[in-house]
Amino acid sequence: MLSPETLESYRRMTPVERMKMTLEMIEENWPALFRGPPELVDRRFELLRRENDQRNRRMLTAIARTRKSP
Repeated sequence: MLSPETLESYRRMTPVERMKMTLEMIEENWPALFRGPPELVDRRFELLRRENDQRNRRMLTAIARTRKSP
């Protein structure tokens, strides 16, 4: 969990600053995703897919709830 101070600093960032930080983090960590034996790399990407699918389901569920409200 991020500290309240860190969260507040992120909130003060502009969308461009947040996007730049995100892209820098992706670029720095990209090689680590492919490090190790193929089975390990496959497991990493499967985990990322599952987490992404769960996140998408939660967002779609929340959107559907807001559309049902009068």
